[in-house]
Amino acid sequence: MGSLNKRFHDYMAERRRQRTRLVTKDGRCNIDWFIFGLLWYWIARSNGDLTWQNPPSEHVPCIDNVVGLTTAFLYSIETQTTIGYGGRAITPLCPGAVAVIIIQSIVGAIINSFMCGVVLSKISSPKKRAKTITFSDMAVISPRHGSLCLSIRVANLRKTLMIGSQIYGKLLRTTNTPDGETVILDQVNIDFMMDAGKDNLFFVCPLTLYHIIDKSSPFFEMAVDTLHKQDFELVVFLDGTAESTSSSCQVRTSFIPQEIMWGYNFLPIISRSKEGKYRVDFSNFSKVVPVTTAHCSYCYHNVKGHHHHSRDGNENQGFEMIDIEAPPSLTNM
Repeated sequence: MGSLNKRFHDYMAERRRQRTRLVTKDGRCNIDWFIFGLLWYWIARSNGDLTWQNPPSEHVPCIDNVVGLTTAFLYSIETQTTIGYGGRAITPLCPGAVAVIIIQSIVGAIINSFMCGVVLSKISSPKKRAKTITFSDMAVISPRHGSLCLSIRVANLRKTLMIGSQIYGKLLRTTNTPDGETVILDQVNIDFMMDAGKDNLFFVCPLTLYHIIDKSSPFFEMAVDTLHKQDFELVVFLDGTAESTSSSCQVRTSFIPQEIMWGYNFLPIISRSKEGKYRVDFSNFSKVVPVTTAHCSYCYHNVKGHHHHSRDGNENQGFEMIDIEAPPSLTNM
């Protein structure tokens, strides 16, 4: 529960930071209103249109009703936002003013297009959707449906579904070929499935996905006492399409041998209330419980002559070591 709550709070904090950045960008875009307002003020000042310049009554201004910095700023806003209140308008007296109004109109259109693209990309960004898909902290190996399986758990934290979701894995390890060549990061396909199949996952509730450890699986040669001595990384991919934006996204996670627990199974997290409603207890999302499991895949399938046995001595955790004093000798020599 603590891990999921932390991920949820991190996600909400990132959303708040994104909104703050959008407001900041919007404020930066409004600086150009003030910059062009200074240009209009300079044009009016060069033509002698300002109030403190005391223009004569027959004076023809470059821009009507621009008589100070405030009115120049208002004219800049009206020009770039195409508000056009009608109180201020350019006159054909100053060719430079005509060029400035054309430049400001083009710059305003470019900035508006850029801002629309930024807002749309933030709304439909698949990265934010991918952060609402979470995996269990550990993978487990235990019997399931008559087979020895490696299982992981995945959940969708949003109410909106993922369309056409598919999950698969890659086992990355270093292997040696029969020719003596060493392959760094050799990729082995790992197929995952669920009770309803392996394609088009229905993410209405958390799902437990499993990989059958048979003779074609790279985990078939491993055992409980050799698993954590292996050097590999299991990378799990989930591809899907966001229902709200129709944008495709990919979620990835990975497990190293120390994050795979042999002889454990996930605790149930879905229950049904008296009212007939289903409930999900995310506090048990990554919790596991020990179950009876064969020592190795060969042991589970009862393949003779291939049983793995540990050569290392292990302490029996069920016994407690105590000191016993030697009894007094009954015979005095």
